Amino acid sequence: MERLLLIYLAGINVATFFTYGLDKWKARQDRWRIRESALLLLAVLGGSVGAWLGMKVWHHKTLHKKFKYGVPAILILQIALVTFLLCRHA
Repeated sequence: MERLLLIYLAGINVATFFTYGLDKWKARQDRWRIRESALLLLAVLGGSVGAWLGMKVWHHKTLHKKFKYGVPAILILQIALVTFLLCRHA
């Protein structure tokens, strides 16, 4: 169970990180963008670390309040949930 959870979290975070980078690239190219709701959904689905790193590395969505405060809040909740799940099975 723990191994599958860690594999899932690694995958969703890598995908989220690169999705934030792709959206930043699209913004610079004046191309069609990825919806903010989709970016936040990736964070909610477990990609909050990737979202936070994507914001920092790509300097993307850092001034939008729902990202600036929402992504760290999601991250804190997910850390608490993963900690609870892992400790419960120990």
